[in-house]
Amino acid sequence: MQASVPDLVDVHTHVVPESFPAYLGHRLNAPWPSMVPAQQPCHAHVMVSGAIYRTVSHQCWSCSVRLADMDAKGIGRQVLSPMPELLSYWLDAEDGAVLARYLNETIAAMVHEAPTRFVGLGTVPLQDVKAAIAELDHAVHQLGLAGVEIAGNIEGEPIGAARFLPFFEAAAEWGAAIFVHPLRPSGMDRLVGPAALEQVLAFPGEIGLAAASMITGGTFARLPGLRIAFSHGGGSLSALLPRLQHAWRSLPPVRDALHGDPTEAARRMFYDELVYDADTIRRLIQVFGSSQIMAGSDYPFTIMDTDPAGRLDGLGLPPPTLAALRSGNARRWLNEATEPT
Repeated sequence: MQASVPDLVDVHTHVVPESFPAYLGHRLNAPWPSMVPAQQPCHAHVMVSGAIYRTVSHQCWSCSVRLADMDAKGIGRQVLSPMPELLSYWLDAEDGAVLARYLNETIAAMVHEAPTRFVGLGTVPLQDVKAAIAELDHAVHQLGLAGVEIAGNIEGEPIGAARFLPFFEAAAEWGAAIFVHPLRPSGMDRLVGPAALEQVLAFPGEIGLAAASMITGGTFARLPGLRIAFSHGGGSLSALLPRLQHAWRSLPPVRDALHGDPTEAARRMFYDELVYDADTIRRLIQVFGSSQIMAGSDYPFTIMDTDPAGRLDGLGLPPPTLAALRSGNARRWLNEATEPT
């Protein structure tokens, strides 16, 4: 089903460059990504440490292919961000900064090719907070990107940890949009089944804990103007939030540790609606508010929602609410509008 008006902003799409520069660092066997041709036409293998991480198509790097797909699905704009594995926090900080710069320049070039259709989010080497702040400065002020994508944990450390606060302070000061995506989630040892269940079952728990850490660690209370969005509907946060709210009211240690009402904090953060189910989207609206939910597809990967516009249009929402979910909320998150739609 194609949307009647192509105004939808898809905040959750990913980029893989067509090629990567050769590794010029000094670390032996560094897990530096590369691309090699695949047997399928218009496909390539993403190689990391000599093994195939994922096989991707030209949808990942071709602007013309993306634009044709967007037009076919009634999508007005895509927010471009790196494939999460490319965030590469396991690299040395110096190598991570080099890779981040290349990814950011690649995404900025794609935005330049179609500036009315694409918005860019880069990446930063958060394994080194000072280097991350420096690259955020370059990405926002030199390349013109709207912000950056980060993972929910940095080599196992949650983003709500105190050492990341200076990075978020810089993001808030510079008006940068932050998009949080799962990466190498916890709980993999508890899954039974194929490797693809990482995305299906482990991602929601990971992103829910990441969002909760921004509340329980006090980061969001200190920076209420931070425009931070969580992918995959915020994962398990919508189920965790009533428990956290009850604990805040009834358990003194939790109340003393939190910096204000957790539900109020959660309703100031943003979330995509990539949960594949109409009733679950309605639940996100109920928990977080219609002013905080945005369209997202996970384009161009296999797990993507192939018709995010049609899914939203089929919810039967009042026109102002539908307009907010289709584009208004994303524009506020991206700092293109200042008031809720």
